[in-house]
Amino acid sequence: MTAVSKKQIDTLVKVQQIEIETGKLKAYLDKVPARISSLEQELETFIRSVEDDEAEIEEFNKQYRAFEADVQLNLTKIQKSQEKLHSVKTNKEYQSSLKEIDATKAVNSKLEDAMLDILDKIETAERAIKDRKQHYTQIVDESNREKESIERDAEHREQILIELESKRAAVAGELDAGLLKIFNQVKAKQNDMVAIVAVQDAVCQGCNMNIPPQVYNELQRCDSLKYCPSCFRIIHWQDQDERSE
Repeated sequence: MTAVSKKQIDTLVKVQQIEIETGKLKAYLDKVPARISSLEQELETFIRSVEDDEAEIEEFNKQYRAFEADVQLNLTKIQKSQEKLHSVKTNKEYQSSLKEIDATKAVNSKLEDAMLDILDKIETAERAIKDRKQHYTQIVDESNREKESIERDAEHREQILIELESKRAAVAGELDAGLLKIFNQVKAKQNDMVAIVAVQDAVCQGCNMNIPPQVYNELQRCDSLKYCPSCFRIIHWQDQDERSE
């Protein structure tokens, strides 16, 4: 049985409370880079979507120009075929030229339909990109503001963390070296890194299991280290006044 004073137990509790606060701050700060990265990725995704829309419009324009060139080429062929009609000598040649003209006109008709379809796609894409660009500045500003807010909050919490770590060192310095070693050993065996917990109404607040009556009675004397027989944490008695603080 390790003899210990109530003051030392209270100091252990203070160390534990500081470490819990420190752990929460570290967990929060560990997530900050991912939050900022997520914001940056969202902004990059938005910018890429605008660039993709612009590239799509450019591709539509290339297709339109290519079809337009084919239409002009076919119009030239039709004109030449029509001029050729005046020089044909047989009905067979005349009918053949007419078929050639009709076939070229049919090709042009399909090309012109395709051109109209492309114009519709260009118009739709341009409306979409216009809407995106109208919101571009707003989205960039909102993203930057949120990023700056996260960074400011992180800086504030980092300062608190430094103060807590300094406070922890000072409070831990009041403990007997052997007691602090036991505290750290118990903490290392717990998944939540909590080494000391209160007992309220004979129930361990670490694992919610009942403490044997004899242990509970001895615990109230606050003169030796006691351990929960279920979770093996250090336990301490907490009276009604302490609970209400």
